[in-house]
Amino acid sequence: MNRLPAVVVGAAASLAFVLPGVAWAQTVETAQQTARVEHPDSAAAGFLPAHAVGLDVFASTDADDTDVVKAGINLDWRYRGPDDYLGLRVETARFKPLGGEATEDQRLYLRFADKTGDWSWKGQVGTDGETVLGSASVHNEARFRQEYFVEREILETPRGLDEGLYYTFVGGAFDLPVNDRNNFTVVAGLQDFTGDNVRTHLRLNYIHVVKPEWGLSAQVRTRYFHSSDPGEYDYFSPENYLEIMPVLQVRRYYGGWRYVVAGGVGGQKETGGDWRSARYFNAQVVSPPIREWAINASFTYSNTPVASGYTYDYNQVNFGVVRAF
Repeated sequence: MNRLPAVVVGAAASLAFVLPGVAWAQTVETAQQTARVEHPDSAAAGFLPAHAVGLDVFASTDADDTDVVKAGINLDWRYRGPDDYLGLRVETARFKPLGGEATEDQRLYLRFADKTGDWSWKGQVGTDGETVLGSASVHNEARFRQEYFVEREILETPRGLDEGLYYTFVGGAFDLPVNDRNNFTVVAGLQDFTGDNVRTHLRLNYIHVVKPEWGLSAQVRTRYFHSSDPGEYDYFSPENYLEIMPVLQVRRYYGGWRYVVAGGVGGQKETGGDWRSARYFNAQVVSPPIREWAINASFTYSNTPVASGYTYDYNQVNFGVVRAF
């Protein structure tokens, strides 16, 4: 499954996929702007970067002994900061489903970020030599914030890797602020899988800022999806799924560094099943963004199923470093 030569051949065709959107993992967090302490990006005195080189690693493992590692190098010939860049990304993705034999993909992406007026966009679009992959987003900074996203990726299950099963996910996220301390966020999207299944997603989150000076917010996160062809292939796909989870989050800044810790316990239920516990934890640390060196790291735990089994634990670690010059 090592397809590096095909990656180069398919890169040009992937440019047609550049559309407004965002990677799903980023959507809920970036939409909850009223739940954070305002902290504009700051630049080191006299430092005006023009280029950058970055390295990042993503690793995950779950209760079914499925391991995923993605390591990439970013080469930006234009770099003004984390929201203004243009360059290439070379990535190696290694998948080891159910403790079995590992497979490896080589990927090449065009990565970009910029803004005009009140709208900003960023993303990466490329290929694994078989199909177009990537994600993109566009959002504004209005009081009623809008964000639109698209993502395409392979299914990280045994059949997904063996048979080349992919999904394409498009949608939007919208802030509905009540006042300075209360905000609703709505996320809606469609996820089209290889085969016949189309999944309709709806998320509704309520955020109450409990203590602004602490960066403390209390949240209720709800998510629902409906599958048009339940049980297709080997990913988690009941006809209907519902999760309700109260979450506490603390977001603090110290010396320009951002620290976030969030955790919650709630309930989840799918068609034909009983209510059971849903758990979530996330911790992040991000350095000041516009410096010669910038780093970020995060850890996430969840027990929301992804594969066809209903007993699930998932751990994810991310680490990235950028050298601007």
